[in-house]
This record gives sequence, C-alpha cells and structure tokens, in this order.
Amino acid sequence: MRAPLGPANPLPRALHRRRGFLASLWLEPIFGGEAQPEFPSPRAPRAAGSPPPRPPLIAGLPRGPAASAARRPASPPGAAAHGPIGIRNGSEGCIGANRQLEDPLTSVAEQVPACPEPSGEDIWSRDQEKMSERPEAACRPSRASSITSNGSCTSAGDSPEKGKKGIKGILTSALKKMKKSKPPSVKQVIDLLEEQKLFDAAQHLIVLEKSLSSKSEEGLNASQQDIESLYEVLKHKVFSILKDSLLLAKTNPELLQQAIEALKEQEKEDQNYMSENPPDQSMQFRPRKWKELWMATVKESVETRMKDTSHTPRTENLSTVGQNLLHMGKTMREDLTVVVKYMKQLYPPEFNVFSTYAELYHNYFASQATKNAESHLEDKDIYLLLSWVHSIYPKDMRKEHVLAEELEKLKLGSLLPSSLSKELERKYLDSEEATIKNSLSKCLDKEIQRWKEDKEPEKLNGHFQSELLAIFVIQSIYSGQKRAKDISTAVGEELSHRLSKELPAFLKSYKDAFEDFKEKSKKHRYYKPILIANINNCWNFRDYTEKNMAEKDDNKASILSTLSDIENSGFDVLLQQLFVQLKPIYKKFTENKWDSSNEIMNEIINTTSKHISDFRTLKDPFYHAIVEKIHARLVKEYIVRLLKRKVCLKTPAQQQNLAQHISRNAADLEAFCTSNGSQATWLNSALPKLAEIIRLQDLGAIKIEVATLATTYPDIRKRHLEAFLHIKANLSRGELKSILGYLADSTASTPPVVPLFSNINVS
Repeated sequence: MRAPLGPANPLPRALHRRRGFLASLWLEPIFGGEAQPEFPSPRAPRAAGSPPPRPPLIAGLPRGPAASAARRPASPPGAAAHGPIGIRNGSEGCIGANRQLEDPLTSVAEQVPACPEPSGEDIWSRDQEKMSERPEAACRPSRASSITSNGSCTSAGDSPEKGKKGIKGILTSALKKMKKSKPPSVKQVIDLLEEQKLFDAAQHLIVLEKSLSSKSEEGLNASQQDIESLYEVLKHKVFSILKDSLLLAKTNPELLQQAIEALKEQEKEDQNYMSENPPDQSMQFRPRKWKELWMATVKESVETRMKDTSHTPRTENLSTVGQNLLHMGKTMREDLTVVVKYMKQLYPPEFNVFSTYAELYHNYFASQATKNAESHLEDKDIYLLLSWVHSIYPKDMRKEHVLAEELEKLKLGSLLPSSLSKELERKYLDSEEATIKNSLSKCLDKEIQRWKEDKEPEKLNGHFQSELLAIFVIQSIYSGQKRAKDISTAVGEELSHRLSKELPAFLKSYKDAFEDFKEKSKKHRYYKPILIANINNCWNFRDYTEKNMAEKDDNKASILSTLSDIENSGFDVLLQQLFVQLKPIYKKFTENKWDSSNEIMNEIINTTSKHISDFRTLKDPFYHAIVEKIHARLVKEYIVRLLKRKVCLKTPAQQQNLAQHISRNAADLEAFCTSNGSQATWLNSALPKLAEIIRLQDLGAIKIEVATLATTYPDIRKRHLEAFLHIKANLSRGELKSILGYLADSTASTPPVVPLFSNINVS
C-alpha cells in the first residue's frame, strides 16, 4: 500500500471529534426542545486574491493541510495522474508545464489564486443546485467553469470561441466529471438530519455508502465508520418517529412521511443489494434489515399502548380485570381506526401495515385474555371475559365501517382457544345456575314468612297481591337468560335449558308450601285474602311460561299443570263454604216437588251473590274462572235434583208444568251467572234440553231431543238418562228401552272437553 501523502494522518482523532458531534445529534428532540449544537456560522469575507479556506466537514476538525490529509485516503496506484479534485498534471496553463502541484493535499483553487473557481465552498456544498445559489461563487456550478491558460475563468455555457481546446479544455472536462461523480459530503447529510429531511439524508447516505467501493482499504474503514455513525443518527431519528406513528399520523403527518420514506429507501436498497449479490456473499453493513426493525418497533409501540391504562378513565364498580379489558378494547379500536384512516396510505402495499398492526394488537389482547382465563377469576370477571370474547370484541371492533371492511379481510379469530373458552362457559353456567337457584329458595322463604304475619296482603287495582315472589323469580330467571344470551346465543340457550328445569322445581316447592299453609292456617285472620293473593301470583308465572317456552317443551306442561293445581286448590277452599250453604237449599226442589221453585232459585242466587262479591279481589282471569266454576256447580246441583227419582209424573200436563218451572229456573240462573262474568255459555242449554224432553210426548221427538242432548254433552250415560226419564212415568218399558238404546248408539265415544254429567253420581 502506498504511504499517505503529507504529514502524519490525523484521521482517527478527526473521526473521534466527528463521532462526538454525531452523538450529540441523538439528543436532539423529535418534537422540539432545547437548542442543539450548531454548525459554524458563515465566515467573514476574505481579502481579494487570497485563497478561499476550505469549510470543515464537521465542527472541530483541523483545517489546512492537516485537515486535507485527515479527510483524504491514501491514493491507490496510478492515482498520481490526478490532483485531489481530479485535475490532471497536464494543466500547465494555470500551474506550469510538467510541474507537480506545490502541495498535493491543497485544492486547485488554493494554488491558482487568479482563478476563484472552483472554490472550497463549491466543493463542499450539498448539491449542484445549492452551489448555484451561493453568493461567493464567481461562476455558477450549473454552468461548469474551466480555468483558462491566462488564469481567467471561462464558463462552459459561454460561446465556443471562449473555450479553446488544449489544456483549458482538458481541465474543464476534468472539473465537469468531478462534479458529476462527486458523492455528497458528510456535512450535507448532517445538515439534512438537523433539518429533519430524513428521506434526503437516507438517499445521500446510500450514495456515500456506494462510493466506498472505489477507495482504499484504509479509506474504506475510516469512511465506513463515519457513515455508520450517521446511519445510527438517522436510524435513531427514524425509529423514534415510527414508534410514535399513531400520535404523529394526525398531528405531524409530514414528519411521519419523512421517516416512512427513509424506511422505504433502506428496504429498497436492501432488496437491490440482495438481487445484485449472490446469497453466500456477505457484507458487514448490508442488508440493514430496517423492515425487521420496523416490525419490532411497531410491536413495542403496540405493547406499550396496550399496557398504559392511564389514558382510559376509570369506570366505577369495574374490577381490575374488567378495566384492563375495557382499556385494551378501546385502545385497539381507536388505534386501528387511525391506521386505516391516516397511516395505511403512507406505506407501500408490501408492508401490509394494517394487517401488521391489527395482528399485533389482536395477539397482545389474546395473550392477556388467555392469561386471565388461566388464572383464578371471580364470577363477575368470568362473565366479563366471556362477553369480550364472544360479543364485545367481535362486534365493537366493527362499529366503524372502514375498520369493519379491513378486519373482515383478516379473520383474526377468537381471543381465546376453543377449549379454554368452553371451560370458562361451563364455569359460568354452573355458577349462574347455582346463584339463581339459591336466590329462588331465599325468595320463597321470605314469602312464607309474610304469610305468617298478622297482616292483610296489599291490594293493587282492587286485587290482593303477593306479587313480589313472582316478580322476583321471573326477573331472576329472565335476567340470567338475558345475560347469558348477551354472551352468545349458544350460552343463552344452554342456560335457558337449565333454568327451565329450575322453574318447575321451584313451583312444586311453592305448591307444597301453599298446601301446608292452606291446611294449617285456616284460623288465620286473613286466611282467604292470602289464598287469593297466592292465586293471583300464578298469573305472572303462567303468562311468562306461555310467552317464553315452546309448546314442545315438556317443562312447560309441567309448569302449567302445577299452576293449575295451585289455582284449583285455592278455588276449592274459597268455594267450599258457598257450596256447603247451597246444598240444603237445593234439596227443597225435590222436597216440594218443584212447587215454589222460583223462590228456591232466588234464594240460591242471593246466597251465591254474597260470596261472589268477595271473589272480585281475584285478578280478572281467575275471577272469571271461579264464576264459571260456580255456574257449573249451580247447573250440576240442579241436574242432581232431577236425577234423584223423587218425582214421578204420569200425565202430560204435570210434565209440561214441571218443564215450565225448569225452563224458568234455567233462564234465571243463566242471567245471574252471565251478569257476574261467567263465560261458560256451554252450560246454558243443559237445563232447557232436559225440560224439553220432559215436555215432549212423541217418542220420535223425544229420541231426537235425546240425541241433541248427547251431542252437546257427550259424557251423559244411560244411567243418567234412565234416572231422568223416571219423571216421565207414562213411558212403557219398550219405549224406555228404545230411547236408552238410541242414546247408546249416538253417544260420542270421546270424553268431553269440559265434563258435566260425568261428575254426577247416580244411586
């Protein structure tokens, strides 16, 4: 290797100073802050004819010949034909024929004072455009200057006559080649970094990096260190900006764009290098793999933002787990919205910027959700986590239309593995079922305690109520089902299926408690009001079951059956006293052979009316039901009197007279029951049809009427009809047998929907 020219090379010390200055650039704030070290201010004008001083690369480097030696590497073999700026030895016109430059480390401008071009300022300027703007330049770089034989400056843009061939042409050509091929300076890159022109700085560094291939080994090492120091500054600035991309995307998109363009340029250069060099060829500094560093930076940024809960307002009554889930979901949605609206268009498609961010947010969220699921969670936190996994996360992230479109392409998946999700669902369902079951049991205990109090139940709209039981039970079940359905349809259906078994079990316990009270508390001061209040309770259970359970559900039939048992058990107690009072009054019909039947019927109606007024505290459906029971009982007891075989009439006149009494009594009974709300119209024709059979004397007509009676009341049997026809003493045995035989042929084989005759025993 050729020994370096000039005095001992001070390059290590100069690079040390340079790296110190570069290190100071690391401290420069990205978003503003304290003033940074400045480059030296412009020098004062120099005296006419004096050589222009060369500007230093970096503040603090030595000037003059030593500086030149520090900046220049040793010349390779064959380089002696050129000066330090590419001027050939043949330029006798300016320097002297066949004479070496006085100092090979000084510039042509320093040795030829008569020609101010090219000056030191021009050589170290950032680019030819800025060189053209410098006031110190006597000849503009856009018109490449040459040095004439007499020491004057000739512009390449002048007329051909001014630029004569010979030494002047050779020198002019050499200067042009030098200016076209000279790489940008270190100082230019530093200026660009200070001005936050990161893209330009990246391009200049790439040019500098490529220019090293033509230098000596010693120069390569020194310059590479210099470039690597600049690369470190550039990388620090670029990735500090990229780390805050989500904030800068809206507040300072121009700065973010600079960082992204610098990143793209480095990735492009990596690809160029890989395509131009064989895979087994390695280089110390290339590929630089900034894209991989970008991925790591984005991941770090995402994790930092997901961990920092200070920006999410604290929600009252929300556990730490719930607050963290809320923060992560809110942060992910807001940040991805910024990515899709403001950042995506800044990156080339191959960066897949949205999917990169989305997958990183999803992966972090999923890792935290899994960590929570595998730990010991409170019941409310299990519910919250399942809600996020099945409902909030997949739905809330898609509220923004532009976000929904992008997420739909990615198919990020669930926050939890299927097996872990199923395990959490099982824990939730077990806990919810046990909680509701326990609540129902406590509620029934409180209701039983209220029955024991010496206190009349409250009235609502004129009806006794003990509705807290039904309201609480239904609300507990409904709320549990709704909460589960909010998690997912499948979880909601599973809990509904489980609770459908709990409601029948609860109602059976309720029925047992009601029966116990009914039997043991007959002397209670408010015995009947409490019975009425509990009957009214059944309506809420019945209404809920009818509206919310499928017909094919076996539990529905069980619930409705239990409710009917409670209602009818209550009705029987309420009607017991009335029916006891009516029994002796009905006996008067047969005892008097229907004499004074109108008075007897009036007595029946008056007695019944007194009790009906007490039943108006029942809810309307139950009031109508109990009135229908009274109506059926009044008709039934009347028919019982007719089947007692106590009356035997031989003449048609006697039979017609009895038929008139029965018809009148039937009309009064129908009017009374209808006026009190009975809707059992099916009972209205029973007594009139029996009266008609008594009145008729023609055998054929009697058979037709019997057939009509059997069609309307298919539960009538021969024993009923035979006992009734005992009144018509003028029928022969043959006629009686014929009528009974006709009934056997015409009676329906299916039992009636509502029985009448089947409840009557004939002795």
